[in-house]
Amino acid sequence: MLPMLAKLTAKNQLTLPKRALEALSVELTRTYFEVEVRDGSILLTPARVGSATAVRRKLAELGITEADIDDAVTWARQRS
Repeated sequence: MLPMLAKLTAKNQLTLPKRALEALSVELTRTYFEVEVRDGSILLTPARVGSATAVRRKLAELGITEADIDDAVTWARQRS
């Protein structure tokens, strides 16, 4: 497939070419992507929102532990 252009708006919204999404068999409705910056490029990978594995992986990448989550929940509950 030949390279395609994507448009970045003033509000940091990126419009991806329909052909690119069709080539990935990505639903053409609201889809979420994991975003990585790697070697000067932006890599978008279709992601399933709510995937426990993806959430655990992201928490591990950020160094967030179960104790951190417990503390955050306790803090949030005190504020309401």
